[in-house]
Order: sequence, then structure tokens, then C-alpha cells
Amino acid sequence: MPPTRLTFFCELEPGPLTALFQDATVLGHLRALGASVSLGVLDLTPERADVVRRLGEAGVPVIAWQLLPKDQGYWFNQGNAAHAQARYTDFRAWTATHALRWDGVGLDIEPDIHELTRALQARWRMVPALLPRLWRGARLREAREAYAALVARIRADGHRVDSYQLPFLLDERRARATLLQRLTGVVDVGVDREVWMLYTSLVRPHGPELLASYGPHVRGGGVGVGITGGGVDVPGLIEVPPLTWEEFARDLRLARRFTPDVHVFSLEGCVRQDFLARLRDFDWTAPAPPPSGGRVDTVRRVAGGLLRASAGWRG
Repeated sequence: MPPTRLTFFCELEPGPLTALFQDATVLGHLRALGASVSLGVLDLTPERADVVRRLGEAGVPVIAWQLLPKDQGYWFNQGNAAHAQARYTDFRAWTATHALRWDGVGLDIEPDIHELTRALQARWRMVPALLPRLWRGARLREAREAYAALVARIRADGHRVDSYQLPFLLDERRARATLLQRLTGVVDVGVDREVWMLYTSLVRPHGPELLASYGPHVRGGGVGVGITGGGVDVPGLIEVPPLTWEEFARDLRLARRFTPDVHVFSLEGCVRQDFLARLRDFDWTAPAPPPSGGRVDTVRRVAGGLLRASAGWRG
């Protein structure tokens, strides 16, 4: 089995971020694991730049995980492509000012954080408000062109481009549809490495089924496992218990069946639960219990039929 490549997401404000990496044992564990860090660029401050330099000096590769202020949607999506482009311009200037080095640039493609919050709070009451989005085909096409231009720009600057994607995009690709993209505002962006966010803590008790169902289709990309704790505050989204060590170990072994490129959300959660030390002698080859049932596969089959039926309608 080829070595597992571990990458840890880290999404902290400047104070907690600085405190995390003042602990020399964290850097020691990351070095020993040969791990990378995908660092959320929540701001363009000297404090964040100092952390990037410290990680680089310790031999830990750092990926610049691009994020926006919350009032601009936080994650990249159809509605904020112009903000994403402007943010990257500012990021380049900040990078040059502080002489920072990056292992790559990550684009986080998710719904607008305010829309997601409203949807989680309203549940089915949001359905009528979503219907007009079926006619957003032109907006989706414009956003796709804008993000393709941004990816080309990042590549021209010499960076590999990663994306952090929701798994339903795999179903849309198979169906040659765009229905869910129009409804959610996400964009299927072509990049160099795709990381599929298969966070089992959010879909208990069906998490292992999620990994087993989508894992075979990652096609050379990465799998994101989690959540071990931490993350941006979205009411109703992360208010679930973090993965236990037993769940985390299960997910790591399941993910490793499909790819050696395993991403973990999040580093701060792993530190809080003392998982890093346990990973240093982790047995990746131990058998993972097979998922029971097939509810995720059933849901995907039904959804796939609906997506194929919608494929001819582009809005």
C-alpha cells in the first residue's frame, strides 16, 4: 500500500491560530506524519503570515485555503465570484509582502453561509423560495466561466489548484445535470486536485455508508473525513458531537481504501482530542468493518433518476 498523504484543515481566527502553533508538539507531530496543512485564509494579517512561515520553516507544506468575509458568503459560490477574484488579488499582495510560500491554493465551493443558515433553520419552508433558482442557468454558466478564469490565474502564478467539493456534484456529473448546482448556488469547477468532503459525523448513523458509496468514485482525488471538532459557526450544521477516536479510525481506514490522499477536518479538533500522537503509529492496514445497510446508495439511485430527468433543462 502506498504511503498515506495526510492533510489537516485548520480554520481558526488569529489568536487561537497563533496559540495552536506555539505548541511545539503540534509541529513535531505534523513533521513526523509527513502531513500538510490546508490553512483557512480567514484574514490577511501579520499573525497568519507568521504561522505560515513557521510551518514552512518546520518543513510542513501549507495550502492556502481561500475564504471570504462572512458578509460576502464565506465560501466560494455562484453569487460571489467577483469577490473571490478580488480576494485572490489581495491574497497575492499579502503573499508578496510577507514572502510566503505555498504548496497550493484551495477553493472551497459551498453555498452562501447566510443562505445555508436560513435553509437549516427553515427546513422545508425554504422550498418555495428555491423554485425561482431553477431558472438560474445563465448565472451558473457565468460563474463557471469566472471561476475557470480564476483557476487559470492561480495556475499562471505557479500554484496547484485544489477544490473542496460537496459529494452530490459526483451525482450531477454522472447525470449530466446542473439542477442541484442551480438550487444550492455551488459551482462545478475544474481544478488540479479535487477533495470530496465526506464528513460522516454530519450523517450519523449512516456515515460509513456515505464513505463506502462515494469513495469508489473519487477517481484520483482526495477524501475529506471528519468532523473531529472545530469549524465555522453555522447554527444547525456543526452542532453535532465530533468523531470519537473509534469513528475517526474507521473513517480513515475506509477512506484509505479509495485513495492515499486523505484530508482531515480539522487539525484543531485532532489536537483537542489528542489524535495526532495516536496517528503516529496508526495501523492503516487493519480491517475496517464493512458498512451495514445501503440507505445512501438507495437515496443516490433515486436522486440520480431525478437528476437524469432534469438534465435537459438548463434554465
